[in-house]
This record gives sequence, structure tokens and C-alpha cells, in this order.
Amino acid sequence: MGIVASQSLKNTITTYLGFAIGALNTLYLYVFFISDVHYGLISFMLSTATIMMPLMSFGVHNTIVKFYSTFKTKNSLNSFLTLMLFLPLSVIIPIGIIGVVAYDNIADILSQKNSIIGGYIGYIYLAAIAMAYFEVFFAWSKTQLQTVFGNFMKEVFHRIGIMLLLFSVYLEWLSVDVFIASVVGVYGLRMLIMMFYAFSIRLPVFKFNRIDRLSPILKYSFLIIIAGSIATVILDIDSFMLGMYIPIEEVAYYGVAIYIATVIVVPSRAMQQILQPLTAQYLNEKNKVALEDLYVRSSQTLFIIGGLIFLLIVLNINSLYETIPPQFSGGLIVVFLISMAKLYDCLMGCNNVVLFNSDYYRVVLIFGVILTILTIGLNMIFIPRYGINGSALATFIAIAVYNTIKIYFVKRKFDMMPFTINTGKVALLILVMIGVFYFWDFPFHPLVNIVLKSGLITLIYVIFIYRLKVSDDISVLLRKYLKVK
Repeated sequence: MGIVASQSLKNTITTYLGFAIGALNTLYLYVFFISDVHYGLISFMLSTATIMMPLMSFGVHNTIVKFYSTFKTKNSLNSFLTLMLFLPLSVIIPIGIIGVVAYDNIADILSQKNSIIGGYIGYIYLAAIAMAYFEVFFAWSKTQLQTVFGNFMKEVFHRIGIMLLLFSVYLEWLSVDVFIASVVGVYGLRMLIMMFYAFSIRLPVFKFNRIDRLSPILKYSFLIIIAGSIATVILDIDSFMLGMYIPIEEVAYYGVAIYIATVIVVPSRAMQQILQPLTAQYLNEKNKVALEDLYVRSSQTLFIIGGLIFLLIVLNINSLYETIPPQFSGGLIVVFLISMAKLYDCLMGCNNVVLFNSDYYRVVLIFGVILTILTIGLNMIFIPRYGINGSALATFIAIAVYNTIKIYFVKRKFDMMPFTINTGKVALLILVMIGVFYFWDFPFHPLVNIVLKSGLITLIYVIFIYRLKVSDDISVLLRKYLKVK
């Protein structure tokens, strides 16, 4: 796992940098610099654009990675890459035409509960295009096993841009309306920079020759739209549906809680960037031994790291909420439920990558469609009754069921499981530390308490992880960077 460990470490550092900047934006700058209504509006806009992104990209960002290594001649490869660049336009253009023709009807539907949404529908469309083509260009660089710069752009760049824009609002250099338009502009600029970088690695050579495997490529792209939409819907439909049922400022409270919990999957997001092309390569080469080793070790590593972040969040959440306006503390239960769902995601390792790059992705899509319907149904039931807590419960149930099905399916078809006896050891350690530390705090200011308590928790956790010898990869990193024996 040399290249995996190397690029994963760099990606993890940049991803955490991005999340640190994002935490500053989400927990403090948004909260204090703009109104709750406008914060909720931006959360709704970006969540809706994220939901649209898999459709707008036509699944190309996954298709490039899956099929790239199967083309052996320059002409066939260039023809394939040319198709990948233009294919998203076959969806983007018709959706744009429909949006123009039916703009008033769409605005009326989306703004039934919150009238402010109606004036920003066009921004959602533009943001979705920028997100879609960014992923296409990022995938272009992934095929060359170059993920670090792309991960920086994905996790850090837009957050720095938004931070600067928020300070501009605070200093009254920008109005809120200009700020919202500028946020969309940041995503557009990120897309363009990623395009220039991707083309600097491999310059496109436009070829429109016939592609031998066009039918399976288009079929995969179409089905991956459904797969990507399913994954996105399960993760982002909550914020969209909240905007349809409750006052939009509560979407902001929910967004803060979701952001806190999402920090758990930072290592997973970083590692997936390099796991994706490697997994596709092992599947194409039918290298079962290497694939299983990657599956088990990625699960162990991500569960250990995700477990520590889970502890730091859950054991410090009360102190953290003391540092922001009291109305946001209503998201406490949301943090617990989504944190558990995200920890389960870490436990999956490279499960998703295996499934979506294998010949079994069609069957998994059937499960996904069922679970999407389940997610929407649960949100419709729970949101009116329990508000943001109901949405979090719906998301937790959907992710838990979906992940369990995928683990079972990989076991059935590939005879691989990500769990070992060491998984149980880590789970037991996490439970014990929650029991010991949840009701105990230092008697200082909340931020001081968070720093001291986090340091103590990290020290104890790392010592036990090392002594229990639950992961060779983690042990090697500890010996290398902490000089332990």
C-alpha cells in the first residue's frame, strides 16, 4: 500500500485543512456574519446542487476511472476521453432548456414553504454544472494516479474562497445577494483550475472515432448516474426536504450539526481518491489477492482513524455547542445519529469502490433505488413529527441498511469481509472510552476543555491502538512519525 499510504496521508492533511477552514466558516463565520435565513438558503442551494451533480456529470467521473485502463491504443483511448468530456452536455443542455421554459413552475414548487428560495433557482443549476465538471476533471487526473492537487481543490480551495467572501460581507464590501452569487462563482473557478491542471497532466487529443465498447460504457454511465444519485440522495436529501417542510433557518442548524459529524469521514474521503483507480485496476486484472488485502486493510485503517475522530466529536460536543449561539444546540441529537452513520461508512473500507467498478453494480443499484424510496419516505414521516432530529434518524436508518446490504453482497459475490477480530477490539475500545469520558470534563472554558480533553483522549486511544496491534499500517505510521518502538 505504498502509493496508497503516501497519497492518502497527503490527501488526509489537505482534507483536514479544508475541514478546519470549513469548521471556521460553518460554526462561526456563517453563524455570526449572515442571518440564519440566508445561511439556511445557502445550505439548501448547495445541497440541491450536490443532489443534481451525478445527473449533470452523466456518471462520467466514475466511468473514466473504470474503463481507462481497458484501452490499450492511443486512438481508442483518445476517442474514449473525448466522449467523456462531451457526454455531460447531453444532460446539461436539455435540463437548462427545461429550466428556462418551466422556471416559474419549478420556483413555485420549491418555494412553497420558504418564498426566498424562488429567486435563486438559476444559481443551483450553475453550481451543479460546476460541481459535475470538477469531478470529471478530477477523475481525469486520478487515472494518472495524481490525486493530491485535485483533493486540495476539492476540500480546501472553495472553503478558503467562501471564508474570504464571508469576511467581505462582514466588512460590508459585499451585499448578501452578491455574496451568494460569488459562492457559485467560487465553484466555477475551482472547476476551471481543475480543468487546466488535468489537461497539464494529460492534454486531450480530440478523436471522434468509433469506440468498440460504446454500449457497455454508455450503459455503465447511465446506471452510475442512478448509483451516484442514490448515494447523494441518501446523504443530501435531508437538507433539501427540510427546506420543504420547516422554516429555512432550521436548515442552517441542521447543516452545522451535519458538518460536525462529517469530519469523521475525512480520512475515508482522502483515501478513496487513490483507492478508486487501484481497485479498478485490480478488478480489471482479476487480482483477487491484492483486492482482498486492500479491502481489509482499508477498513481497519479507516475504522481506527474514524473511531478516534468519532470520540473527539461525541465526547466534546456539549462544550462545542457552548461556543456558538444557543439556537444551534438543537442539533445535538443530529450529531450523535449522523456520527454513528459516518463511522459505519469508515468501517466499509473500499466496499463502494469495489461494487461500482465491478460487474455487479447493476444489482446494487436495485438495492439503492429501494433505499432511496425508503429514505424519502422516512423523511416524509419523521420530519413533520420530529423536525431536524427526524431527518437525522431517517438518514441513519437508511445508511445503516444500505451499508449492511453492500457488505453482505460483497461477501456473497467476492467472498471478502472487511471485519477481523481486530475490528471488534477497536469497537470495544471506543465504547469503553465513551463510558469513561462522556460525563467528565475539565473545569475550564469550553475551548480550553476541548483542547485538554482531546489531547488526553487521543493519547490514551493511540497507546491502546498501538499496544493492541490492531493494524500493521497504523503501527508503521506511529513508529515512523512518533518514533515509538
